[in-house]
Amino acid sequence: QVHLEESGGGSVQTGGSLRLSCVYSGTVHHDNCMAWFRQIPGNEREGVATFNARGFIQYSTSVKGRFTVDRDHAGNALYLQMNNLQPEDSAMYICAVEPQCVVPDGLLLRPTSYNYWGQGTQVTVSS
Repeated sequence: QVHLEESGGGSVQTGGSLRLSCVYSGTVHHDNCMAWFRQIPGNEREGVATFNARGFIQYSTSVKGRFTVDRDHAGNALYLQMNNLQPEDSAMYICAVEPQCVVPDGLLLRPTSYNYWGQGTQVTVSS
């Protein structure tokens, strides 16, 4: 059993900041890969940032330089610090985990690389 719970979303103005958290519980495998995705209704899920147990970090082009992903040493929490938020960042932010991860680093921002998903936390940025 795998459970992911996100928190930290909310409404901010352009230029504001939020910090998202994702807690991974249940059967935890520490050699996991975790990532943040975001989705707007009617659009495909977009990979935002990933940080795996091997220390690999990757960001999407749209957030690089503004967002910072981090994870705890135990491998059961993932965080996303979002700075200088823009209206186009508004979306449901969803955490994903692949527990015993053998996914190549270059594929870690693809939704198909993950089998477990949280319910998401809404981020709304107003101009």
